[in-house]
Amino acid sequence: MGTTTAAGTAGSGSARTASSPWRNWAGNVTSRPVREVSPASAEELAEAVRRAAADGLRVKTVGTGHSFTSIAATDGVLIRPGLLTGIRRIDREAMTVTVESGTPLKRLNVALAREGLSLTNMGDIMEQTVAGATSTGTHGTGRESASIAAQIRELELVTASGELLTCSEKENPEVFAAARIGLGALGVVTAITFAVEPVFLLTAREEPMTFDRVTSEFDALHAENEHFEFYWFPHTDNCNTKRNNRSAGPAAPPGRISGWVEDEFLSNGVFQLACSLGRAVPPVIPSIAKVSSRALSARTYTDIPYKVFTSPRRVRFLEMEYALPREAAVAALRELKAMVERSPLKVSFPVEVRTAPADDIALSTASGRETAYIAVHLYKGTPHHGYFTAVERIMTAHGGRPHWGKVHTRDAAYLSEAYPRFAEFTALRDRLDPDRLFANDYLRRVLGD
Repeated sequence: MGTTTAAGTAGSGSARTASSPWRNWAGNVTSRPVREVSPASAEELAEAVRRAAADGLRVKTVGTGHSFTSIAATDGVLIRPGLLTGIRRIDREAMTVTVESGTPLKRLNVALAREGLSLTNMGDIMEQTVAGATSTGTHGTGRESASIAAQIRELELVTASGELLTCSEKENPEVFAAARIGLGALGVVTAITFAVEPVFLLTAREEPMTFDRVTSEFDALHAENEHFEFYWFPHTDNCNTKRNNRSAGPAAPPGRISGWVEDEFLSNGVFQLACSLGRAVPPVIPSIAKVSSRALSARTYTDIPYKVFTSPRRVRFLEMEYALPREAAVAALRELKAMVERSPLKVSFPVEVRTAPADDIALSTASGRETAYIAVHLYKGTPHHGYFTAVERIMTAHGGRPHWGKVHTRDAAYLSEAYPRFAEFTALRDRLDPDRLFANDYLRRVLGD
């Protein structure tokens, strides 16, 4: 993003007058902040927050822009945490790592692996910053292991008053209960302490399976595997399943050529061309889906966690994801398939299904209930309103909770019914940010004002 340099306030980090709009990764959200700040320490960030409050400007922090909602958009001060990176400390006795909030997950994963350590679970991409990923509830799939935010043991944030607050189960526990997935509404996260464990091996087994088989065996597949997920290709009866389980080894990563063919050539290169063709000529999408759903073959490989959990995602898209009670997932998915088959919709992206155990975070999509996630995607630039509206109607009928960082139309009235601890979160927000320094249009819609 192009900027022009302006004089910064002493001690407030690098401040710039924004000269061009900020855009998210998918390109569907744009905002024009008055200025940008790149603090190099928690103290500089706190000073930037105090200065914004004095100037009557709202404050938002942006990571890598991987949210599809306008959760990070602001017309006030945009904080870029690019200088707040790196590991502060590793505590091998407590088995924790404390990391600066702007650290990309990719850098954290590589650094931990060098130290013989790993997070227990993670999402399927690792481009996001640790604060951005946790604040929006980024998750992978797991029978017992939950989202990235559920692995937080302590966090540090700057509140609207400019105070640097540390919270954990023992210190400011009521803030900790909510701020692990804080939506940027409670303050600006400056550091996160994660639970870690000795690095381990996972064996991934990828296998094609029919839609009827995977849905009829869903409960068993979930119960039998530590991490189970699958993708259904619309306009077909084909799915691709993935089972990740801990292994005694030895490591047996995908071959360099076969791995490149599967993960880059087919999943990114050929898929990009197929999506571009489908957007230009929608009637060919069902035929492309039948071919692409058969292109990925069965394979098994064993490697360290981040090399198994995550994959490169270079094809840009829009996404909607809903968290349902796990027992509702199969019915909702069958309704979604029937809806696509009877409609004129042409859907080029597979539908992704994952699971998570219940957790105790106030606004976690898995808060208080065993959860299944159903995610739908459309290629960037494809009209999405009809498809996403129809999907959302199905998901909300099953008590679905939308992912905070993905496209949805829900508001505070709906969400206050979907989350038993919603009022707990908003009361804490009233206490920590009574003047709504960290508000924007998205938070006004989903949390009320």
